[in-house]
Amino acid sequence: MASGALATLFSACGGSSPTSPGGMTTTLGKVPGQFANSRVQVTIAGSALADVGSAVLVESIAGVFLVARTSASAFSAVDAVCSHQSCTITGTDGDTYVCPCHGSRYSRSGAVVRGPAMASLRRFSTTVTDGVVTIAL
Repeated sequence: MASGALATLFSACGGSSPTSPGGMTTTLGKVPGQFANSRVQVTIAGSALADVGSAVLVESIAGVFLVARTSASAFSAVDAVCSHQSCTITGTDGDTYVCPCHGSRYSRSGAVVRGPAMASLRRFSTTVTDGVVTIAL
């Protein structure tokens, strides 16, 4: 009986469960962000952000952010903390961010694509100057 309950518990956290991450999730690369004056700055060179369509997890003392390069000169930035149960979002499936805890999926703009999360991720404005993306907090 105990082993059957354990198997049920494990199967509920993965595989075909509607709340599992599922799919072909890729772990995002991590890059450091420098915090100063209510902004986080990220150097593009040497990171995945050098390529259009790419995304990274930015870690800074101000928090964690998901940053994607949406065109040659534009970037999007959203909070990397899932609105469902505050797990850090670390994966991507194509152009969709995936929470590793319960499988919530978000667009690159932070909108919920699939729950259990019901609230969008907080969006931040970005600017680009001299190879540095600046996230305004």
